Amino acid sequence: MRHLLSCADLDLATATGILDLAEEMQQVQSRPVKKLPALRGRTIVNIFFEDSTRTRTSFEIAGKWLSADTINVSAKGSSVSKGESLRDTMLTLDAMGVDCFVIRHSSSGAAAQVASWVRAQVVNAGDGQHEHPTQALLDAYAMRQHFRTVGAEGFAGKKIAIVGDLLHSRVVRSNVLLQHTLGGEVVLVAPPTLLPTGVENWGCQISDDLDPVLGEADIVMMLRVQRERMAGGFFPTEREYTARFGLTEERLAAMKPDAAICHPGPMNRGVEISSAAADAANSLVLDQVAAGVAIRMSVLYHLLGSDEGAVH
Repeated sequence: MRHLLSCADLDLATATGILDLAEEMQQVQSRPVKKLPALRGRTIVNIFFEDSTRTRTSFEIAGKWLSADTINVSAKGSSVSKGESLRDTMLTLDAMGVDCFVIRHSSSGAAAQVASWVRAQVVNAGDGQHEHPTQALLDAYAMRQHFRTVGAEGFAGKKIAIVGDLLHSRVVRSNVLLQHTLGGEVVLVAPPTLLPTGVENWGCQISDDLDPVLGEADIVMMLRVQRERMAGGFFPTEREYTARFGLTEERLAAMKPDAAICHPGPMNRGVEISSAAADAANSLVLDQVAAGVAIRMSVLYHLLGSDEGAVH
């Protein structure tokens, strides 16, 4: 694996290998000394042109726990704020001998563009409204762990409902692609105004009615209403949105007995998800966060942990 730009880059063997290795990596989190020598001598630059807490911190921890030299760069502290182009910034950093860039950018396709410019390997940590592959991997990791607790091993025959602001989400695209690879069935639930263009070609069931889906779904993934990306009236009021598409206490009670709740965060409690649902016993929200470090350790190791992954 040269880069991780999209979940379309992952075949079943590679995706399963990342998930399996993440199980071993997660054991590091419970050790008194959280260090492996696997990436000693490697240099990873996390360069984020958008704000982030979970993704940026987990990539930093993942690199450091693998003994890589990890450096964080933000747009506000880089020459981009002085007018330098993205290309010149990345070529400058690449010339310093960096092994891997973890990049988040507001423009869809930015990570792939960077990968075409630099010698280093590139991990897409979110590009505009396009994709966020490591988020989909950590979601799948948390789901797979949950399925095992209820006596199922894989994703075959499992229905994953992804609900909410699909239009502005990069998480949904990556999850759909990854679930197609892993064998899960995806149903997308959203008001028509929050459906992405071309979604009918994604190979998913699409619904604008959450309630019938709840009784069938094994996973209910709620997506944040991204109000900062909304310039127009995508729905009348937040109260009406919650009434039709929110995971309320009443809908929590209507879920299948063994079903679980996911949310990639951050959450708008009281809008797309109630506090009762977010904090429920079948909520995997914190499991997703914990899986983030292990998955990103696994991804970095797959990219950099062998001679085949080295930059020459």
